[in-house]
Amino acid sequence: MTAAAGTRRAVVLLSGGLDSATCLALARDAGFACHALSVDYGQRHDAELAAARRVATALGAVRHLVVDVDLRPVGGSALTDPAVAVPETPGEGIPPTYVPARNTLLLSLALGWAEVLGARHIYTGVNAVDYSGYPDCRPEFIQAFEAAANLGTRAGVEGDGFTIATPLIHLPKHEIIRLGRGLGVDYGLTVSCYQADDAGRACGRCDACRLRAAGFSRAGGPDPTRYQA
Repeated sequence: MTAAAGTRRAVVLLSGGLDSATCLALARDAGFACHALSVDYGQRHDAELAAARRVATALGAVRHLVVDVDLRPVGGSALTDPAVAVPETPGEGIPPTYVPARNTLLLSLALGWAEVLGARHIYTGVNAVDYSGYPDCRPEFIQAFEAAANLGTRAGVEGDGFTIATPLIHLPKHEIIRLGRGLGVDYGLTVSCYQADDAGRACGRCDACRLRAAGFSRAGGPDPTRYQA
């Protein structure tokens, strides 16, 4: 299925988690033909990729592209190196679940695909409120990347530049959940856990699980997260 000529297109980074699913729903609600992009970077929680496929289908993505870029040889993160444990208690500073340059990589891939598609909007679910201190989730980083995107692409140089849309960046998790519910997002399809099992069931202990559970608690209503026994 392809978008009709003249249709406004957007590339939406889709991890399979709660925030990216909400982003896809927002882009669709804004009238974009949505091209969802997921990246298999060797993450230990690869159940999120299956979740991304479910979400892309449920929310009517025109296409769902999965790109393989294995970051395991680079290492440096609990999400790509099985020898590094995922922390299960809050700590100080940037946690070991930070993946070096991950958002730079993801946005670069989205930028390349957007230029090929003729899309000028890239949606990403980065969040600077309920997050783990990752430096590449801050507004300053997004602004800098958008500037670089418009300096380093043919579209940008020719005056048809890109916008990096971050509609969730200043919203706490419970507000994101309420927003997504209003747009028809089925959060039971999503996986947020850093160490979900093959069936997509959450551990209930990692930072991502704690943020998600607190969000549903504050948002009210049922929490559809499936947990490991």
